[in-house]
Amino acid sequence: MPQPTPVPYSLEIPTRWKDNDVYGHVNNVEYYSFFDTVINSFLIKQGGLDIHRGAVIGLCVESHCRYDGPLAFPETVTARLEVVRLGSSSVTYAVTLFGEASGQNPAAEGWFVHVFVDRETRRPVPIPDPIRSALGPLLRAEG
Repeated sequence: MPQPTPVPYSLEIPTRWKDNDVYGHVNNVEYYSFFDTVINSFLIKQGGLDIHRGAVIGLCVESHCRYDGPLAFPETVTARLEVVRLGSSSVTYAVTLFGEASGQNPAAEGWFVHVFVDRETRRPVPIPDPIRSALGPLLRAEG
């Protein structure tokens, strides 16, 4: 059996009591929060994104999630991040979520598209060089 390709970035995210719904598992809306958390954590820590005062911000223009299995408090979620497409002003991320109970089987898989825009005008701008440099190594190999 072939071994999976190592993923360049992952983040451990603890679930919270409030994440569970009345059915006893993490509510689907929280999965999108995990996507946001791994992406923005990476952009801030690795790409230098200044979410409070920077001239450029990233806006989500599209997202999708396929739910493969449940997550539940008090699990820690491992969120793995890759870049599928790196354009001039936009980036498409692939995010995979794993729970402690799911082992190597993903709990969810999805994508998330950011368009980088001028904070004031909200018009698209080129991805800033430090962010582009940070994202480059996450670019998924073709083939």
